[in-house]
Amino acid sequence: VQPDMYPGNCWAFKGSQGYLVVRLSMKIYPTAFTLEHIPKTLSPTGNITSAPRNFSVYGLDDEYQEEGKLLGEYVYDQDGEPLQMFPVMETNEDAFQIVELRIFSNWGHAEYTCLYRFRVHGKPA
Repeated sequence: VQPDMYPGNCWAFKGSQGYLVVRLSMKIYPTAFTLEHIPKTLSPTGNITSAPRNFSVYGLDDEYQEEGKLLGEYVYDQDGEPLQMFPVMETNEDAFQIVELRIFSNWGHAEYTCLYRFRVHGKPA
C-alpha cells in the first residue's frame, strides 16, 4: 500500500470482502485512520466501484489474535474526497502495534476491491 495514486497501482483483492493487517513501527494509542482511493476524475471508467465501502478497524495484541478490539466501523464515501479520515469511535485505553483493517463491501465492483492507502494515526505509547 504505497503512496502512488495512479489508476490500478493499488493493493487489490478478489471480491468485496478482505482484510489487511499492519504492524506499526511502535505501539501507539490510535486516534484516527485514513483511507485513500483515486478520485473518480482519474479513473479510466469515470467511477470508483472498486473502492472500499463498509469497513472496520481493530487493534490486536499480537498477529495470532483472532478477534481484536474494535476501534470503529466506518463508510468510505465514494463521492467524498479521495483521502478520508475516520476518528477512533470506541473508547479505548489500550495501545497497539498491530492494526487490522476489515473491508466488508465495496461500491459495486463484482470482481475486486482496490486499496490505495491506509494510514494509522495516534500517540506513541
